Formats: sequence, C-alpha cells, structure tokens
Amino acid sequence: MTYIQDRVVETGFSFSNDVPSPPERRTGERHIKILRVGTLVVDGRHELCLIRNISAGGLMAHVYSPLTPGQRVTVELKTNQRLAGRVIWVREGNAGIQFDAAMDVAELLANPAITDNGWRPRTPRIEIDGMATLRSGAHTTWVHVRDISQSGIKVESDRAPPPGEEIVVTLEGFRALPAVVRWSKEGHCGIAFNQLIPFGELIDWLKRRP
Repeated sequence: MTYIQDRVVETGFSFSNDVPSPPERRTGERHIKILRVGTLVVDGRHELCLIRNISAGGLMAHVYSPLTPGQRVTVELKTNQRLAGRVIWVREGNAGIQFDAAMDVAELLANPAITDNGWRPRTPRIEIDGMATLRSGAHTTWVHVRDISQSGIKVESDRAPPPGEEIVVTLEGFRALPAVVRWSKEGHCGIAFNQLIPFGELIDWLKRRP
C-alpha cells in the first residue's frame, strides 16, 4: 500500500497566518522524505495524521477518517503542544485546519530536546486496547497494550519485566519487534522498540484492527 501516492516530499512551514491551501496536482513521481507525524483528536477519538504544511494560522494534514468543514478538532504536534481549531476545507484525504490562536512556528522549528518546563518531546502516541506477548529468552508473557507510537508501547501486566531487560514484542496481527524495557511501575511498563515502526506500516495495522 502506498500513502498519499508517495508524492509529498516534506512538511512545509510558513510564518503566514493563513491556513495552507489544498495541494496542487503534480505530474511525475516524488518520494516521501520528511513528514511530521501528529495526533488528531476528533470527537474524543485519537488518530495519527501526516502534517504536510504548517503555518502560524493553521495546517494541512493527510487524515485517515472523514472530516467535514466546520468540525472542531485538536491537533497534537508534540506531547506538550495541543492546538485547537476547526476544519476549513477537505479534499482527497487532506484537510485544512485553522487554529483558534496563532502558533509560534519558530518554536516548533527549534524542536528542543527538552522544553523549558522539563517535558521531553516524543513521537505521538495513540491510545489502544489490545494484547501482545513479551518474550525474554524462553519465557513468554501476555500483556495488555495501552498505547503505541512509532517508537514504543505502554503495557499493563501483573508480571511486568524489569527495566533494562531485552525482549521481543509481538502485537496481535503485527510482526515481532525487538525492544527493551525502559521503565516499570505498579503493573505498567514502558517499552522502546529498537527501531522505529515505519509510519505507513503502523497506520495500516491500526486501520486493520477491529
């Protein structure tokens, strides 16, 4: 499966207060290089989206569920940054969203490793309710998966493995993923994959889930 016809080359940024316009039709193939991943909150539901253009006044995103002009949404670009707005236009899987208040594009471009209030930006996470197995050597444990991102998952288990343990995670309907336990506390643990899951593969899996 290809996503947005492999024609988007990168996320564009602008200091304009205008909402980005719908994409123009182009001839010839282009390849995805850098696309910023965000989380879209629609009617309380969280889903991933691809940010194609960002301005101070809004953004254009490739979305994976139907939206309608006038609909209220919230966009999460980083863990500590949520922007409320409304849908202005929808065309061919893309949506233009106008922010309620202008954002600081320069701050977004800076993308600090640690923000002023001590938060560490991370890849957007999606809340899910599913099962997975954690294998360490010959021992395998079933766990409940509470959220997932391209870089890892949070799970719940009565026998959560200790931090630093190298494991193999197998999500229902997904391939095995080598990983390491980062933290473990009160029946929950955070697990980091050794390699990022490609965005298209993660979206495909999320869309297949019941």
